[in-house]
Amino acid sequence: MDVEKLFAQNVFNDAVMQKRLPKDAYAELKRCIAEDKSLPLWVANAVADAMKDWAIERGVTHYTHWFQPMTGITAEKHDAFLNIKGDKVLSEFGGKELIKGEPDASSFPSGGLRATFEARGYTAWDPTAYAFIKGGVLCIPTAFCSYNGQALDKKTPLLRSMQALNKQALRLLRALGNEDVTKVYATVGPEQEYFLVDTEAFLRRPDLVYTGRTLLGARPPKGQDLDDHYFGAIKPRVAAFMDEVDEELWKLGVPAKTKHNETAPAQHELAPIYGTTNVATDHNQLTMEMLKVVAKRHGMTCLLAEKPFDGVNGSGKHNNWALSTDTGVNLLEPGNSPEDNLQFLLFLTAVIKAVDEYQDLLRISVASSGNDHRLGAAEAPPAIISMFLGDELTGVLAAIRENRTYSKHAQCDVEIGVKVLPRFPVDSTDRNRTSPFAFTGNKFEFRMPGASFSIADINTTLNTIVAEELRQFADELTASEDVTEAATKLIRKTLVEHSRIIFNGNNYSEEWRKEAEERGLLNLATTPDALALLTLPKNVALFGRHGVYSEVELRSRKDIMFDNYNKVLHIETLTMVDMVKKDVLPAVAAYVGELAETAAHLKEVGIEPDMRVLNTLNGLYREGLDKLQRLEEGMAKASVHEGEKQSRVYVDEVIPAMKALRAAADQMELNTPSAYWPYPTYGDLLFSVN
Repeated sequence: MDVEKLFAQNVFNDAVMQKRLPKDAYAELKRCIAEDKSLPLWVANAVADAMKDWAIERGVTHYTHWFQPMTGITAEKHDAFLNIKGDKVLSEFGGKELIKGEPDASSFPSGGLRATFEARGYTAWDPTAYAFIKGGVLCIPTAFCSYNGQALDKKTPLLRSMQALNKQALRLLRALGNEDVTKVYATVGPEQEYFLVDTEAFLRRPDLVYTGRTLLGARPPKGQDLDDHYFGAIKPRVAAFMDEVDEELWKLGVPAKTKHNETAPAQHELAPIYGTTNVATDHNQLTMEMLKVVAKRHGMTCLLAEKPFDGVNGSGKHNNWALSTDTGVNLLEPGNSPEDNLQFLLFLTAVIKAVDEYQDLLRISVASSGNDHRLGAAEAPPAIISMFLGDELTGVLAAIRENRTYSKHAQCDVEIGVKVLPRFPVDSTDRNRTSPFAFTGNKFEFRMPGASFSIADINTTLNTIVAEELRQFADELTASEDVTEAATKLIRKTLVEHSRIIFNGNNYSEEWRKEAEERGLLNLATTPDALALLTLPKNVALFGRHGVYSEVELRSRKDIMFDNYNKVLHIETLTMVDMVKKDVLPAVAAYVGELAETAAHLKEVGIEPDMRVLNTLNGLYREGLDKLQRLEEGMAKASVHEGEKQSRVYVDEVIPAMKALRAAADQMELNTPSAYWPYPTYGDLLFSVN
């Protein structure tokens, strides 16, 4: 396979545009993108014409405005290039069709932003993201907004946040005397974890089919206990799947780089090379889609749920975030002497202040019912936000905070004890795998996002909160006579006020929970706990100040997230009740009946039967009936409420009832022969792909 020829062959990228567009149109397109200006219609017409010809040459007959509604997945409506003029059939696609579409799309979540009878919506071309061919259709990345221009999607706020971040970062750089940089942007590399299970087994599990995770299931004799799956040799069937995923993604210009087995059986990971935030977001949506599509071709199903199996690791999506300039500088690169790197220290302390002041927003950006099962479950960070900086950087900041000279430690090499092996220096920023927000050399790794998430919301939040702190820093430095002195004081003041957010220890420990509470850090254990804080005045003011969300847009998102949380729990409870009533209890009753009949026969011939299994299952059966009733009562109570009130009933009553019913059902499974058990077990699911 020639990767260089294959890569981006289905992408209408810069190289294609430079070749196919008239020189003046190409130059104007590049200028408008660089200066954040709207495209003239004549340029849009030239791009549309070239894009159409390029697509038709590849056998494409339809195009779509590919957008990202607030469902968290992508949407598309296909239109043919076809047009009829008299007796002639023409292939037409102009600038107006490229720039704007009207998909209606009235059934997408809007959180009250529009009524059904006012359902007109518009899609608007995002020229900063390349069009591509997927499934024989030309896909044009677009934003999606209402008739009044309110954002109905995840891309629009993300683009707004990128604009805000660029503006404030440039202001700070100008205050420092940097006139060379004309653009600052966040780069992102989202690591994607997922599970693969055999489709035949998947289809026999109603909980996986309807909810994406198992609601019942006893742990198998072996799980991830021996750590033998992590980075282990990739099984041939999985390797063939991974190879095809790479190929499909490379065609789409997605720079898939790394693949390996993850910790849990049947769990794997794919990681790309970094890209600008909005392009990385588009690419991650394509990655999730391709994982699912290609898995089906191999007789497997890809699970992106955050905690599909109890008792083994869940799946996250580590969001590696950095700040770069158009001159090729990483603003989070400390250099050899971070203590003397004023620019780095200013941007670093801005991030520290942002994470401390907006812990609630970062937690909200990763909030979902699925992720609530994963966070704090000994394989993911807890729900408490904190930052890991490593020993050296923490030492540098401590010296600045305490107004003393930093004593730099001599660099040591790793001593392996085998002379023939190479020597290399100890990494002073080694990763803390328990930290939610870890500095890893020249970037921050946000480890809390769930595997199924769109990274748009996460990076919209990160960009905006950092933009706010950069704004405050720039205001102060611009007004100062001695910038260096003012910057030094500002850094020290920020560290004194916000170092509580820095923690380099074990985030899983109970001691940290107590210490975090003493520090005044938030511990928002559930999605409803977090969502309640979204529309606090400080958060409304933040997003409004930077033009990322209006107050009505922010409130609509709060309503949508509560509604989604409640609907997911509603589906899960209905599924669980259905499984227990229709399959689990009848299966156990059938086996108990056979045991009772066998015991009666033994007594008839004078043998005293062993009643322990029968008595155990009989007790569990009755317990299951009691727990089922409790769950149904909780569901009935939840049904009379809506929104935030309903979510509190789910948290306080329904979820505990689900856990109690599951515990009883899982014990029934452990005491019932596989011939009677109605579903594939965890062992069948986790070890089915060879």
